[in-house]
Amino acid sequence: MDDSTSEAGNAEPTPAEHAPAARGPLGYGDRVQLTGPKGRLNTITLVPGGEFHSHRGMIRHEEIVGLPDASVLTNSNGEEYLALRPLLSDFVMSMPRGAAIVYPKDAAQILSLADIFPGARVVEAGVGSGALSLHLLRGIGSEGRLFSFERREEFADIARGNVAAFKGRAPENWTVTVGDLQETLPSTCEAASVDRVVLDMLAPWECVDVAAQALAPGGVLICYVATVTQLSRTAEEIRRSGLFTHPQSSETMVRGWHVEGLAVRPDHRMVAHTGFLITARRLAPGTQLPELKRRASKSEFTEEDLASWLPDIGEQGDAGAWTPQAVGERGKSDKVLRKKVRETQRFARERGAEADAEGGDAHSSR
Repeated sequence: MDDSTSEAGNAEPTPAEHAPAARGPLGYGDRVQLTGPKGRLNTITLVPGGEFHSHRGMIRHEEIVGLPDASVLTNSNGEEYLALRPLLSDFVMSMPRGAAIVYPKDAAQILSLADIFPGARVVEAGVGSGALSLHLLRGIGSEGRLFSFERREEFADIARGNVAAFKGRAPENWTVTVGDLQETLPSTCEAASVDRVVLDMLAPWECVDVAAQALAPGGVLICYVATVTQLSRTAEEIRRSGLFTHPQSSETMVRGWHVEGLAVRPDHRMVAHTGFLITARRLAPGTQLPELKRRASKSEFTEEDLASWLPDIGEQGDAGAWTPQAVGERGKSDKVLRKKVRETQRFARERGAEADAEGGDAHSSR
């Protein structure tokens, strides 16, 4: 998606009087997508005294306020723009980011494969920039409970700001705990009290046992990983634990189509690989999973075979080999992350919310 924002107005915008609305006339604090003559998307937040500028002209925010959603207006040069309140998928693609986000195509699969339902108690680790948190919060509804865990305080602050900006306030049924999941989950959630565990981290296999302890029998564990080696290592650990059903793995690719008159063909670009999903369900305590009946195969493997490409398996295993750099993750400097924290806090203020980094729903093991 090609999103850009160009705004001028108050250097420090005052919070909107009301939380962002999900429908109805557009108002201050609302996030708005302006689509120009060439189809370019420009995402802005409506603030008192604000202006949207492009090389094609200017639109004052006050000209947008009060219009029905999906209205067309003209800029100072007479060019037309379509004003739409963004969908959740649009919002997460244009919000400030610290860590890489879970794309909407994968978030949708997570909600479906993990069977996220209204009222569910869900554990999420790590929280990243808050994109998946927003989808999970929508899935569990007001009666559910989301427990998010993040190792880095900066990422937690960015996620809090983005969630508060979208919701208009920090949700009462959401907590963010800063610390290692293995250390903090047992003290946050009672054993067998969680319905779903979603792991989006470098080494989810390290958390299989603690996730099993928190999950109720029949609960779902779903892991999101980027590389084939991470996928294999996670699957083997789930099998070794003996606490889950046989893991199922998949990836989702989305290809758009150009449909205009007789010109009907696939788009030249597509959202291909972003990550793998691996799911399994918690067995009842003491249950022995039946062995799958397979034909004799030449693909039988040993510990030595696994150790040849999974660096922490075998007698000489080195768990320290699993680093963000080793699996191709691109890190951001502390300076950039601090800038993103300030950006998300400003973003939340524009939306009529305050993202309290030290709020009552935030816990830290540090």
